[in-house]
Amino acid sequence: MSKKDKYLVGLDIGSTKTCVLIAELADEQVKFLALGAAESKGLRKGSIVNLDSTVSSIRRAVEEAEGVSGIPVESALIGVAGSHVRGLNSRGGVTLGNRPRDIEREDVRRAIDAARNISLPEDREVLHVLPHEFSVDAHDGIRDAIGMVGQRLEANVHVVTSSMIATQNLVTAANRAGILISDTVVEPLASAEACLTQDERDLGTCLLDIGGGTTELVVYGGGVVRHTGAVPVGGDHFTNDLAVGLRTPIPEAERIKRHHGCAAAALLQEDTAIEIASVGDRPPRTIFARMLTDIIEPRAQEFLALIRDEMRRAGLDSQIPAGFVLSGGGARLTGLIEMMEQAFHLPVRIAEPRGLVDMPEQVEQPEYATVVGLVLYGAKARRTQSQRSTNFVAKLRSMFAGA
Repeated sequence: MSKKDKYLVGLDIGSTKTCVLIAELADEQVKFLALGAAESKGLRKGSIVNLDSTVSSIRRAVEEAEGVSGIPVESALIGVAGSHVRGLNSRGGVTLGNRPRDIEREDVRRAIDAARNISLPEDREVLHVLPHEFSVDAHDGIRDAIGMVGQRLEANVHVVTSSMIATQNLVTAANRAGILISDTVVEPLASAEACLTQDERDLGTCLLDIGGGTTELVVYGGGVVRHTGAVPVGGDHFTNDLAVGLRTPIPEAERIKRHHGCAAAALLQEDTAIEIASVGDRPPRTIFARMLTDIIEPRAQEFLALIRDEMRRAGLDSQIPAGFVLSGGGARLTGLIEMMEQAFHLPVRIAEPRGLVDMPEQVEQPEYATVVGLVLYGAKARRTQSQRSTNFVAKLRSMFAGA
């Protein structure tokens, strides 16, 4: 492995903050080296609205990570999020010949290509094609078809698409900051890489990545992705409601949401007095905790209704016995877990990203799930590529040895 290939970089450009994580591939492990973070000002609901501000945020986060690690950032995997991200299930297949034969890797690739060959509007592109299962001569439920014998191979896949313009603008911002993008990854898929256990994937679970402008979700069942989607409510909506309702600046609304906000009045333990800043030169005012909850609770109820509608549309509302896992900064809202458990009658937990050696405790937080997951996703892809190269070389050697 060359020195350049030893390192992996994840780039998460969010509506609230931009994060850069540098990791090192060491044997079979992925080692944490540095994290850089900077305030984001150029994004809204997952799409860039100010390119220069976004580039500036990326540069600040990169400089911080480079300063800690001493490793220059040249390329990165970037996370894609927003209400423009959508997923759909598709099926396609290929005929293998007039008589049954062994199924090879190339056959599987052709079947997956046939399944992904869906009609898309000109402004959309495919980000991921995630195989569910295969069918060989009408025998369904096959996870790995290579080596089996048949005449017809079909693939069920989940196709994740995004707005071509929104994704390209993210790549352009990274390029202007001096970073080449090696891969684009849907953010909840990356977060799942860092936060979900295999048991949760097998049994059925929904990961909600609650960002600033939107909430992305990915649903697993039987060990594979069954659905991806997004709802147009995130942590910033709660903050803006407080700013308007209490007539206080946005930064002050964010502060009191984090320290005093509660999603449900029934969970409020004490109606404490809170001093908040006023707009302009007006003097500070005193409000009470219940006033915050009166503003936050309707938005939390709307959020849960949107999630329920999304799950029902996908036909998966009764297929996630392992419940919900909440990642992203919005997962920290006090009372949200209890509110969801009561509404859905399912277990709910906050994500704790894992998988990197030497990762500091302060990075094992829900808001860093995506950037940790991006690095883990890249490490898995690199291992798969390396294994295929090794297998190809071994196959060539055996061919020449038998000649």
